[in-house]
Amino acid sequence: MLARCREGATGADVLAWLSGLESSRQVIAVRVAGEDRWSAVEDASRLRDALGVSLPPGVPQTFLEPVADPLGDLVARYARTHVPFHAAEVARAYGLGAAVATSALTRLVSSGRVVEGELLPTGGGGTEFCDAEVLRMLRRRSLAALRAEVEPVTPVELARFLQGWQG
Repeated sequence: MLARCREGATGADVLAWLSGLESSRQVIAVRVAGEDRWSAVEDASRLRDALGVSLPPGVPQTFLEPVADPLGDLVARYARTHVPFHAAEVARAYGLGAAVATSALTRLVSSGRVVEGELLPTGGGGTEFCDAEVLRMLRRRSLAALRAEVEPVTPVELARFLQGWQG
């Protein structure tokens, strides 16, 4: 969607940057779930068709063409940008009913784009969802962090340990 801001940028800097993107027609200001948000202009038809968002005037016709599954596209993007989450979080983010969000997530699970299960270590939270690639990345990074914690010791330290361990 949008590129990351420079570290240390102020709110005024961000607004100026977004206003510049809006004047060059790269982003649009929309209202989703009762909140003012910025979106890439490429998502105009998805927001209109999936969420009923009113689009600002001047959006090029190219970006108003309908897509096959606008809600699925928006929910898939949410999944790609979040760690394991509940369906209620998607519903809240887009102002949808829980059943609608769950249905969209179930379609993504059946296509293999999203994984469903008890993914968070806290437990008791019910079923979570996560993009398959995000979950793979989390697993790789967790394994790398664990491997970094287990480092070989010098032969002298090993001998000292073995002697104490074995008696």
